[in-house]
Amino acid sequence: MSEESPAGRPVPGPPSPAQLAGRKAAVHPVAPPVPDGPSSESLAFGRVDEDGTVYVRTQEGERAVGSYPGSTPEEALAYFARKYDELAAAAQLLQQRLAQTDLGAHEARESLAHLREHIGEANVVGDLAALSALVDQVEATVAARQEQESAARAEAKVRAAQEREALVAEAEGIAATDPAQTQWKAASARMRDLFDTWKGMQRSGPRLDKETEHALWQRFSAARTGFDRQRKTWFSHLDEQQAEARRVKESLVAQAEALAGSRDWGATAGEFKRLMQQWRQAGRAQRSQDDALWSRFKHAQDTFFAAKDEVAAAENAEFVANLEVKEALLAEAEALLPITDLQVAKRELRSVQERWDIAGKVPRADMQRIEQRLRKVEQAVRDQEDQRWKQSNPEVSARAQSMVEQLERAVQGLEQDLAAAEAGGDDRAVAEARQALEARRAWLDSARSGLAEFGG
Repeated sequence: MSEESPAGRPVPGPPSPAQLAGRKAAVHPVAPPVPDGPSSESLAFGRVDEDGTVYVRTQEGERAVGSYPGSTPEEALAYFARKYDELAAAAQLLQQRLAQTDLGAHEARESLAHLREHIGEANVVGDLAALSALVDQVEATVAARQEQESAARAEAKVRAAQEREALVAEAEGIAATDPAQTQWKAASARMRDLFDTWKGMQRSGPRLDKETEHALWQRFSAARTGFDRQRKTWFSHLDEQQAEARRVKESLVAQAEALAGSRDWGATAGEFKRLMQQWRQAGRAQRSQDDALWSRFKHAQDTFFAAKDEVAAAENAEFVANLEVKEALLAEAEALLPITDLQVAKRELRSVQERWDIAGKVPRADMQRIEQRLRKVEQAVRDQEDQRWKQSNPEVSARAQSMVEQLERAVQGLEQDLAAAEAGGDDRAVAEARQALEARRAWLDSARSGLAEFGG
């Protein structure tokens, strides 16, 4: 049954509460349901004239709201009162959504505007003053929500500006880092992360005012540009350094490979030491090139020293055999102590000394130990001679002369050994010959001093 105006024209009914509350009403609190029949409070604000016209009482007086043809006066009045209750329920629903949910001020204001529009056009029966007051209360709540949202947006803009300022400052810090101290891979990745963060802020973050955003972007862009320029310059310089390092190391590799077959052990070992020092000072080429050059250099070096070690091992085996001979000679010499017959002791000691020199070199680690043991026996013989000298000066003088002559021959032989070792470039042989020569010279000086005391 359609609603009609007093003149008999159809009048559109007011919208339903669901239409007024908006499409999101289904997921928000629901206003108290409207009963099938109108409330008695609403009915009290209307009447039906004898001709079927329905009137609503307002503060300004009565006004006609329409008619309901073919119905009783009670049905007509109830129809228009129920329409009022639906409008009131829509207003209450909007009020509840504002109070109990995070309904935005913009959406609430649109719903409120639609509600006011329909209230202003609606022909309903009820307490229109109370409905108007409720709508005013809702509007005040919407205004308060608008202020809260404005304050929140302003605070969010401040935070967003601070966040972008921190982002820009970090980018400027990375760009200002000394290139020699920059970890380029990590720094480049961080710069990309900062740029992605900036774009994310632009897409989903609060919008800054144009002047602030432009100034920050100019700084950020300048930092990125400066960083990229610095990185290109650094790696260009690095390429030049690596190319120079490659050239130097290629030369060092060629020299090392030329020395790999040398058998001049001492001099070549010194050359390899020099080449190794230059290699360390040359810097690094590109990784793959540097690794390949080092492999060649090390192979040449290992080839030489492997051959040198092989010879040294053979010599060491010989020295170990010599040590066994000298250990046996030491046993003979030490068996002379304590001295009971000086002449026999001297004869036996001379025999030991002669065979000692013939026995040859021993391992360096054992040289000092066995020399000291022999010197102990020789010192015991000299001490005994000193004591005998007191008894027979001519005899002691002759023995001293004999000792000097023997030691002089030994020194001459050791000087020849030293010269041969130096000519062969064998550092270890040179050291051993020099140590043995110094010992014999010390003995010779002591023997000459003793001989001088006899006027020899």
